[in-house]
Amino acid sequence: MTLPQGNYTREELDAFRSIFDTYYESIRNFIYYKTGNMELAEDIVQETFMKLWDKRLTINQESIKSLLYIIASNTIKSHFRHQKVVFNFANEAAKVEETQDSADTNIRQEELKQKLERILAEMPEKCREVFLLNRMDNLVYSEIAERLGLSVKAIEKRMHEALLFIRERLEYKI
Repeated sequence: MTLPQGNYTREELDAFRSIFDTYYESIRNFIYYKTGNMELAEDIVQETFMKLWDKRLTINQESIKSLLYIIASNTIKSHFRHQKVVFNFANEAAKVEETQDSADTNIRQEELKQKLERILAEMPEKCREVFLLNRMDNLVYSEIAERLGLSVKAIEKRMHEALLFIRERLEYKI
């Protein structure tokens, strides 16, 4: 661990090194058990000892161990509060993006619907009738043939012509 630049006495450095060597592993393990992430535990234990270093002039030597655990616990809580803020921000950003995509999608769907309506209006009546009975009323070819008094082959031919008509004008596969 590297301490910030400054003029420190040999006694300060030796005392801190002794505390660090004594408690580092147990504090790191405590943090690891709380977080389940060894890299995060390493980061937080470093931050914990940096905070201890900043308070070195005001701490009671008998309470160092409990102070380290308190600092570590508070740092963990702070980390997870920050993660929650980051998550909420990302979640809100995704909602905004989804809303924008949704608006764009609605516009595109409306444009496609209008274009399809124009194409259907231009389509020959026999083909349009078969197409709408199949795609809008969900009738199968045999039901359409029975309703119109035609053969199934005639319905297949009209449907094929309707789909070709749409593909040519829409430039989109159905």
